[in-house]
Amino acid sequence: MQVQAVADWLEDAIRYDDSDFLPLMLGNHAIGYVNTAWRQRLQQAHGELFAVQADRVALLAEGLDYAACSARLQQAAEAWRDAGWLNGWRNERFIAYLPDGTPCFELERAAFRPLGLTSRAVHLNGLSRLPDGEIRMWIGRRSPFKDVAPNRLDNLMGGGVAAGESITDALLREGWEEAGMQPAQLQPLQQQALLLATRPVARGLHREWLFVYDIWLDPATAPQNQDGEVAEHVLMPLADVVQHILNGQFMSDAALVAADCLARLGYWGDASSQLAAKLAPVRAVVGENVQGR
Repeated sequence: MQVQAVADWLEDAIRYDDSDFLPLMLGNHAIGYVNTAWRQRLQQAHGELFAVQADRVALLAEGLDYAACSARLQQAAEAWRDAGWLNGWRNERFIAYLPDGTPCFELERAAFRPLGLTSRAVHLNGLSRLPDGEIRMWIGRRSPFKDVAPNRLDNLMGGGVAAGESITDALLREGWEEAGMQPAQLQPLQQQALLLATRPVARGLHREWLFVYDIWLDPATAPQNQDGEVAEHVLMPLADVVQHILNGQFMSDAALVAADCLARLGYWGDASSQLAAKLAPVRAVVGENVQGR
């Protein structure tokens, strides 16, 4: 029964209605997706930068170099913020890529969702084996003071990859900030999964590649948050992890990462391969160049 519930949850988590979105094109390349509300805003306020057409939104930036394109889009994003169209401003930039992995511009991360641009994040599953052999998972509970999703459950660590950072840089930074992990613990880790999380949100379309790592920890030593964003870490039985996923207690991306980890661990026995097949549409090969996909 639980396997079917997880399979149904994965279907809902992976599939979404994309009928409201048109591709954002830079030349012949789709780099994002824009819904009706944002198409109207772009057409109204930024006709010099975006051409809204029947089947696409064209970003009029061909011929602009990386710096010039970044500056024009950042200026537009600041206008959206000042107009009250855009909340959650972070003063942190992400990089948008062409399908071949070429970086084309960087932009305030809060503006990625309105344009449906693909961002990148690192996630870390914390695992421990008890003396009796039982495997448990370290789960973070977000601070009640977070502006976004307070008190929701999360992986041991998860965070976006900022402009100028490598995946390893982000892993080391976020690992320390959220869980007190030392570089010596994290640098030897090998990436275990690469997942594409996509879902409509109030701000537009969330689309993010999740670079996933696993770490095995001493069950007697709890991770220590450093930046105040995590209220606590709990060493949770895997059955409880699954139940909280099904109950909607997890952050969406964290739930996907945890479910993928459980499938890789073979938690559901013979049914794990069935659930892995459900994950196949959002799994990529580790090491594949997916920057612009």
